[in-house]
Amino acid sequence: MTARGIAIALAAAALSACATVPQNRRAHFADPMMGLGDEPLDAARRQKLYDTREGAAGGDGTTAGGGCGCQ
Repeated sequence: MTARGIAIALAAAALSACATVPQNRRAHFADPMMGLGDEPLDAARRQKLYDTREGAAGGDGTTAGGGCGCQ
């Protein structure tokens, strides 16, 4: 291949991956499963379990409750 052929192949590969997505179609691509954080209800359950197991509710800056899980 010539240098010109390589340049054309690289340009075609680089330009084919770019796409402009209209605002009304972005919701289809924004899958909640791809989020980095937990859902709020799951996060609250996990924090409650952590506080109960550690017996240190309030140790992370929140208001203190009982270590028995009766917060």
